[in-house]
Parts: sequence; C-alpha cells; structure tokens
Amino acid sequence: MIDTHCHLTFPDFAGRVESVLARAAEHAVKGCITISTTTADCLKALQIAKTFANVWCTAGVHPLYADNGPHEWGNLLTVARSGRCVAWGELGLDNHYDDPPKELQRQVLEEQLAHIVGWKQQGVDLPVVLHCREAFDDLLPILRGQALDPARFVFHCFTGGTSDMRKVLDFGASVSFTGVATYRNAQEVREAICMVPADRLMIETDAPYLSPDPHRGERPCEPWMASVTARSVAQTRGTPWDLFHEQINATTRRFYGIDAS
Repeated sequence: MIDTHCHLTFPDFAGRVESVLARAAEHAVKGCITISTTTADCLKALQIAKTFANVWCTAGVHPLYADNGPHEWGNLLTVARSGRCVAWGELGLDNHYDDPPKELQRQVLEEQLAHIVGWKQQGVDLPVVLHCREAFDDLLPILRGQALDPARFVFHCFTGGTSDMRKVLDFGASVSFTGVATYRNAQEVREAICMVPADRLMIETDAPYLSPDPHRGERPCEPWMASVTARSVAQTRGTPWDLFHEQINATTRRFYGIDAS
C-alpha cells in the first residue's frame, strides 16, 4: 500500500526523508504522496518526488495558507506537467479556525479552481485532493458549480459523521481516512467508514499529524503508520485484511494513476 497523503516537505522530515521511506517500506508502505500546501511548497514536493521513485506529489494551496500570498499560480502548472505530480491540492475550506478569514479562503479556492478548470481544457487533467474541516455545507455547493467530475475529488482526512458522509457520497467523491479513525472518541467516524463503497475509500496519515492509536500523541506521525490505520479500518468494516488491502491498492491506482502494489 501507499500513504496517499503526507507532508514530507515539513520540517519534521528535514534531512531524513530517505530513512522515513525506508522505515515505511519495512511496514509494507511502499510509497507516499507528498501533498502541497503553497505555490512554493509544491516545488519542494516535486523535488522530493524526483529524488525518490516511490514518492509522488501534488500541487495546490491549502486553505489555511490562503494568506501566504502572492500565489504564483504558474508554479502549480509547472509541477502538474512534471510527470511526478498525481493530483491538485490540497485545497478547500477550513471553518475550524478564524484565520485566514473565510472570505479569503473562499477567494483563493475559487481562483484555484478556475485555474484547474482552465488547465484541464489545456489537457492537464488531474484528480483533486480536498481539505474540508467543518465546511461541507460551504464547500460542496462550490464544487457542484465547477466543470469538474465529482468522481475526481477525494475528501482527505474525513472526520465527520454519517450525515456529512452521506453528503459526500451523494456528491460522488471518494474519501480518505487518517489515524483519527482509530481513536476511541471517534465512533461517529467509524460509523461513517462503514458507509463508503470499497472503490471510493483510501488510507493516509496526514503525517506529521494524527498518529494512530496506539501511537496517538507521538510527533511526528510517519508514513509507516498508514499500515496501522489500514488494519484498523479493515477491522471496523469487517473486511478480511487481504481483501481490504487489495481494495485500497486498486482504488489508489485508479484514482491517482500510480502503482501501489
């Protein structure tokens, strides 16, 4: 399997990406997608993806970095055309924090989506990794207004309940789960996990954040911990590990267009 969402450009992994990937491989996590947060960070993510054959990257501006401008939108396109980039993002809305202001988050999101639609018309067609924290009712109408296929979106780090999950599934998107799915106080998330079709579910760490139980509270979370979350989610769904493992690899390969075997 691969860790479909981590941040190898963050200071927690400075100077030790190679050893982090080696440890992940020891736990059968054989690859990672390092996720972009700004138009500068995407260039660093691309460099890591070019250095390690089992790392891919994305290109996008995280909503909590909406005020980290001016945004060099051309950098996203440069990364997307590299052959090592497998998605746009992460992008979206975050209502958990008051800063950056919601209006600015929305402005940057809509500008980013407009670029993505335009670049798609130029032949650069990638799936989209979404950040949506306490913002489903705000984000979904914006996404519905885009000329983009809902099946090409994945809501990463899903932490909502069954009501939010129903909205996401009815929209047509995929969903990815982190170590939050293993926490004892996350029963609503586990109930939502059982709603997701097997071909729309993926596993991630969001490293360096959200280490799964029994490692909760450890920092940094590392990509190898995706294996812990995966086995927990398989148990939650009542799916034998071998079958679940096959399902998430197939979904990852199809969604991102990469080999996760």
